[in-house]
Amino acid sequence: MAVENPEMHRQLVETCDALERHYRDAQDIEFTVERGKLYVLQTRAAKRSARAAVKMAVDMAEESLITREEALLRVEPGQISQLLFPRINAEAKEQAQQDGRLLGMGLGASPGGVTGSVTFTADAAVSLESKGLAVILVRPETTADDIHGMIAAAGLLTSRGGATSHAAVVARGIGKPCVTGAESVNVYPAEGYFQCGGVTVKAGDEISMDGATG
Repeated sequence: MAVENPEMHRQLVETCDALERHYRDAQDIEFTVERGKLYVLQTRAAKRSARAAVKMAVDMAEESLITREEALLRVEPGQISQLLFPRINAEAKEQAQQDGRLLGMGLGASPGGVTGSVTFTADAAVSLESKGLAVILVRPETTADDIHGMIAAAGLLTSRGGATSHAAVVARGIGKPCVTGAESVNVYPAEGYFQCGGVTVKAGDEISMDGATG
């Protein structure tokens, strides 16, 4: 838009700035352009990650749009805990995608980045963890029978389920990174491997996952 219609882009930027200053918060704006005229259809507070919430609050406080006290209130208590979890470097993730090493995506069900050896049973997770190894428990979905392995694992990956699945709820409760609903991951626990995008990953192979982004 900045290239094809610089004047309209200028108007949009000015409108966005005005709305942000009026509402004193980052905005998610829907707009349309008809017959060379800009129309704002609706605006609402933009959704944001914990890290983005902190940056936005700090930026707005520095611009005197909000007070420091208001800035503190812009970050929810539940978001603070997300900032304490390990994260996978964004550049490393982008490089993995460019190199074709990104196996698949799922739902980020419980935040945290982790690297570990793949295992497919709860008992194996407990055994490997007792030897000091970081393991990622991979299951089609988890049940109450997997609890001991979930506690022992450094991270959890399931091919089914969502934000309210057993794996997601338990993972958040015990503070473990978790990705659920990774539908492209075909898990074969009895055979000890999973396949994703033509790649076969066996028990003992090392993978990384990000429970915040999926």
